[in-house]
Amino acid sequence: MLASRVVTLDVLTASVNLSLTFSSDRTPVTLASEYGSTSQWRMCRKHRQRLPAKNVYYYRCPDHRRNYVMSFAFCFDREDDVYQFAYCYPYTYTRLQHYLDSLERRNLDYLQREQLGLSVQQRRLDLLTITSTAQQNPEKQKKLVVLTTGVHPGESPASFICQGVIDFLVSQHPVAVILRDHVIFKIVPMLNPDGVYLGNYRCSLMGFDLNRHWQEPSPWIHPTLHAVKQLIVQLSQDAVGLEFYIDVHAHSTMMNGFMYGNVFEEEERVQRQAVFPRLLCQNAPDFSLSNTSFNSDVVKAGTGRRFLGGLLDDMSYCYTLEVSFYSYMAAGSTAPVPYTEDTYMNLGRNVARTFLDYYRHNNFIDDNKPQTTNHINST
Repeated sequence: MLASRVVTLDVLTASVNLSLTFSSDRTPVTLASEYGSTSQWRMCRKHRQRLPAKNVYYYRCPDHRRNYVMSFAFCFDREDDVYQFAYCYPYTYTRLQHYLDSLERRNLDYLQREQLGLSVQQRRLDLLTITSTAQQNPEKQKKLVVLTTGVHPGESPASFICQGVIDFLVSQHPVAVILRDHVIFKIVPMLNPDGVYLGNYRCSLMGFDLNRHWQEPSPWIHPTLHAVKQLIVQLSQDAVGLEFYIDVHAHSTMMNGFMYGNVFEEEERVQRQAVFPRLLCQNAPDFSLSNTSFNSDVVKAGTGRRFLGGLLDDMSYCYTLEVSFYSYMAAGSTAPVPYTEDTYMNLGRNVARTFLDYYRHNNFIDDNKPQTTNHINST
């Protein structure tokens, strides 16, 4: 390949949603690395920006049966580099396993890793339990929070958020220490490992959207979903009541982080459900309360949020946490701010931080604990 050569790449896709996606802040990312060097995904062009919108086109192509085609021009400016392109920053099954292995080697007494099950192709379905081994107040039973991600394998920002949550909860940050003393966190960091490994965007190895099969998952066709559902049903029946279920996703058209919740007839329950998103909005500068909504769409009936919202008791809260594939509008800003791996993980840290505010709000955690700043940017 000759240096400084401009090449136009055509990507054939059947996704109509992408036609709403590509604008000045919503274009692909690239990886350029030298042989033998450490690679880091970055945004294209100088100053780590995404591909310029003027170089990206999305259209129905008559040469491909009028299917959608994304075309973009790129200048390969270094002949010895290896270039890769992606819809968003990848988060692979291998990366997750290396990350979990590194956590396990730390021998933290408040972290337990176990194999909840296996996928169709015999990949690990990991479950992390994060909580202190000691009961700080015998009169107060610990709360239980379940978080899942990776059900849609192409939604890699969700995995970065999940890692941010985990990094924070296992840290020595004062807020994390308090949370471990009062809360049990159960985290499934990759619900669809086969789909991630195979590079699927939304489906499993067998071609199923697992987030539409919560009602009756098959132990043979949807083994990972079946195992997670069994876990949650069991937890909901134990003495420790399951209070939160959060399923993390990425969104291809909307900006910022935001949440979906369920619709209830009881006004008091509606108001209780709205507390956590409001608190998260105070902690995370990229979280949008205006984009947050509560619905009962028929097409979402088989999702984790909808199914578990009907299964669990009235004191449980089920949310979908969404984040943009691309960017967010910060308060006072006039232009979108592109997301990076770090800012995705920061959102995860702020999600974790918000549980302390929530339990202080409900007087479950004493308010005389040390205070911290609202926004957490690092551990």
